[in-house]
Amino acid sequence: MSCQTGLVLALLWLMLLYLAPAKGESEIPPRAFLLLHPSWSTTFQGESVKLTCMAVPSSEKGPITWCHNNNVWKTTSEEIQIEDSGYYQCKTQRSHFSEPVHVEFSSDEVILQVSPHPIFEGDDVFLKCQRKNGQLNKATYYKDGEILPSSYSDTIKLLSVSRDSSKYSCTAFWKAVFNIPWSKASKPLKLQVQELFLPPVLKLSPRQPNEGDPVTLTCETRLPPQKSHVQLRFCFFKDGQRLESGCNSSQEIQIPTMRLEDSGSYWCQAEAVAYKIIKNSSRLKIDVLRIPVSDVNLETRPPGGQLIEGENLILICSVAKGTGTITFSWHKDGTRVSKKTQQSLLAELLIPTVKMQDAGRYYCVADNGGPILSNRKEVTVRGLVSRPVLILRTPRHQAVVGDVVQLHCEASKGSPPIWYQFYHEDVTLGNSSAPNGGGASFNFSLTEEGSGNYSCDANNGLGPQSSDRVSLKVIVPVSDIVLSLRAPENQAMVGDEVEIYCEALKGSPPILYQFYHEDMALGNSLAPMGGGASFKFMVTTERAGNYSCEADNGLEPQRSEVMTFDITGLSAPGASSPSDWQEPSFSRLSSTPPQEHLHDGHPAFIELQPIYNNVNPEGLNMVYSQIQSSQPRNGNSANSPRMCQKDKEPVVIYSELRIACCDDSSQQVSNHQEGDTEDYENVPRESAALDH
Repeated sequence: MSCQTGLVLALLWLMLLYLAPAKGESEIPPRAFLLLHPSWSTTFQGESVKLTCMAVPSSEKGPITWCHNNNVWKTTSEEIQIEDSGYYQCKTQRSHFSEPVHVEFSSDEVILQVSPHPIFEGDDVFLKCQRKNGQLNKATYYKDGEILPSSYSDTIKLLSVSRDSSKYSCTAFWKAVFNIPWSKASKPLKLQVQELFLPPVLKLSPRQPNEGDPVTLTCETRLPPQKSHVQLRFCFFKDGQRLESGCNSSQEIQIPTMRLEDSGSYWCQAEAVAYKIIKNSSRLKIDVLRIPVSDVNLETRPPGGQLIEGENLILICSVAKGTGTITFSWHKDGTRVSKKTQQSLLAELLIPTVKMQDAGRYYCVADNGGPILSNRKEVTVRGLVSRPVLILRTPRHQAVVGDVVQLHCEASKGSPPIWYQFYHEDVTLGNSSAPNGGGASFNFSLTEEGSGNYSCDANNGLGPQSSDRVSLKVIVPVSDIVLSLRAPENQAMVGDEVEIYCEALKGSPPILYQFYHEDMALGNSLAPMGGGASFKFMVTTERAGNYSCEADNGLEPQRSEVMTFDITGLSAPGASSPSDWQEPSFSRLSSTPPQEHLHDGHPAFIELQPIYNNVNPEGLNMVYSQIQSSQPRNGNSANSPRMCQKDKEPVVIYSELRIACCDDSSQQVSNHQEGDTEDYENVPRESAALDH
């Protein structure tokens, strides 16, 4: 018998084992393996290699069959010494032939040696470039003609080799006679990589399962004795999907109850995780015997069949037994609702977003050759409140502080009673109920804080619904109107610009301000963002009198208190007549010394000299003191903006000292003249009033 004939018989033996019924432990016979010593599969001619045939169990006795290039012989010894090149195999009485090992006795000057031996998938391998006579300086290694990285050494390591057709070689470099560099390449060498484990075989027990029977699936394979420490992981598949049992170190899984839908194509997978080597078994077709459907049952989800309008209803129709293709149908009050045909013991019907008309009595029918009806289930549907609408009712177009406002909230759908909650900026205002459905209202008075967003909730115990937000702006009427005066200098004179300022301390913008002089409108100004506004005018003698302002933001206008603006003109004795005197001054408090104020920036008053003469004009109840007088310089009077008198008319300035009372003495007047300097008020002279 040749070696190839032995291999064919081994394959036939494996097929017979696969087709035979499974009994007890695995019946895959072990494969023998060869050991080389030394472990190089390539060596030089003239050397010898010892082969050792190993099998499991190692205690097995009997003849060993050897095979060399299809020449077969037997020995009683498990070891032989060889010196000829070729393929070698061996087997024991209870094992398969080992994988062929090629041993090369080379006559070349340079050879490539591989270690260790045997080599299995995933092993790390060392390549060594050897010269028959002499040492090497360096060596370069190649894979399929391509230089390997980091290969300029006498030995190189290959990581995790696989069973492929790649060929390796090396080039040796050394110094010849007279130090002449020399190099030579080895013959290409194919690595003899053995399988780490055989492809697994999937076995089923019993081989023909019936519906409801338990079955056992076994994934059988074996590791060589040299790799018995390698951990294998097993996975089981059906129709392309991994079974729920997952992957683990067990070679078996059990399916407690086979169903019709368990029929299909099965296979298993063995994986050496550390080596990343995966091998699959052949497909095994499993057909489960069919049985009629029985015990048809209908269930609802949610249980009890009580739903809220808008929820999803699931009707579950199942059978306890049944094989083949099953047709499921669902019926409501005798009318078919839907139908499905599938290979399953359970089917579901989804009725999304149920409505009130979906309520009724349901049942299902299962049929795989004879229809069987299920029990009946009552389904009730309650109405969820719809999203409410909030209506805000005000007594006028613009809501004003103090107005009574009504909030009306109404949900168009929903089972009564309905409870309504009202909010202002997410703060609860109050609540109201509608026992028979419909809407509800809530009334309240507006305050200054009433502006903002309003909303409401509707709830009938099945879940609240919120309305959209409704915005309300509350108008605050203007009030507390304050009028004040702003002058550019300490003394306002004819020709100066004066500003009056009006401000409403309360009120919603925008605010329109109107300014009045003796109830005659002067002008207006708008404050779009609130606050106050001002009005400017030039001081003239006609501007004396009462001033006021009015604030209006679209509601009721409000006026300020009246402010009196006095422009007083008086003449000293012997002075010109009042009709000739044209320089009035604005009366207001001042702490600036008169001389300093008049000389500052006013050329017409450079020659003022202080003269203190007290006068008391009749009927005025005032005491005045003449404190300055001057004569205008030639050419200067025309240039002075504040000089309006005729040419060569003297200027006399008086200062008001105090109110003249009937019981006051001249000593009191004198005291005021000396101490109350900040009460001085300059007035123009009036000749007619002071001549006496």
